[in-house]
Amino acid sequence: MGTAEFPLLKEAFESNWIAPLGPHVDAFEQEVASYIGVEHACALSSGTAALHLALRISGIGKSDKVLCSSLTFAASANAILYQDAIPVFLDAVRDTWTLNVTLLERAIREHKPKGLIAVDLYGQSCDYDEITFICKKYGVILIEDAAESLGSHFNGKACGSFGQLAVLSFNGNKIITTSGGGMLVGNDKSMIDKTRHLATQAREPQLHYEHRHLGYNYRMSNLLAAVGRGQLKVLDERVNARREVFRRYLEAFTDVEGISFQRETTNSRSNRWLSTMTLDPRKLKSDRTAIINALDAENIEARPVWKPMHLQPLYAEYPYYSNHPDVSARLFMDGICLPSGSNLSDSDQHRIIDIIKSQL
Repeated sequence: MGTAEFPLLKEAFESNWIAPLGPHVDAFEQEVASYIGVEHACALSSGTAALHLALRISGIGKSDKVLCSSLTFAASANAILYQDAIPVFLDAVRDTWTLNVTLLERAIREHKPKGLIAVDLYGQSCDYDEITFICKKYGVILIEDAAESLGSHFNGKACGSFGQLAVLSFNGNKIITTSGGGMLVGNDKSMIDKTRHLATQAREPQLHYEHRHLGYNYRMSNLLAAVGRGQLKVLDERVNARREVFRRYLEAFTDVEGISFQRETTNSRSNRWLSTMTLDPRKLKSDRTAIINALDAENIEARPVWKPMHLQPLYAEYPYYSNHPDVSARLFMDGICLPSGSNLSDSDQHRIIDIIKSQL
């Protein structure tokens, strides 16, 4: 938390706007939309809710096929099942860890999907030049999962501005937080208006409670939006801080054979939400699990990279497209997410680095 959140939160209390909706929700939506460069936004209870509604208002339903990055958090795929649709997973590329575009067209031709959820992994954007071209060519709805990439850019445009709709997350571990929350953004007013309607139990504009459609309790509260407005003021500072954390890790391990980092392309700028690297056990005397355990022994938390969806028991039977070797599986086996907080001090980071080096 910074210094701007509490005065805004206090203002929300004093105005007695406590329940979902209110002036801070409206302002937060406008400010986020302006930051990203889109026309409309709807603040919601979570990024998962935003993913679900993105599919729902896109007309994706029972037995429709939806392509999705395999190397991602489960919410990206779970939302597909919420709609009784069928996920088809795509492997990552080795350098950026994002969606392998060379597999995309083949999967589209063979499965004729209705939509694609492209995940900006750990803050690194997908290749939206190629993805947008292919999706338009085949009439596939593009949904950008930018839950981890607020503050990142591709070709000078903010992540969250690609595709018909984009999803943001303000969960407690994200680069800015409302403790829990998310947002669906886009340029189509009718789609965002429909999102607002469905997110408030699809209540019709009647004096009594009238419902013609299945709705959800998905809206963000005025209190949390006040916190989000304060957080948004320091987003660029947070991005710079996280990029500096990544730079220090890169500088410390760049000459170590067997260690490599998620790459940022020349036409993108990652927020470096998490600093991630892989350790090749064939070239090192240690592996990612040993490093995680060594850090844990010093009360320092590190985690493996996301376990890909095609390796999850829930999704094992669904189609998966991969070149050989399986990049997503290898990144999971060798990858580690390092402590990356925006307020990570130099001394604490050097302590982390020293512990890792002691295991190499």
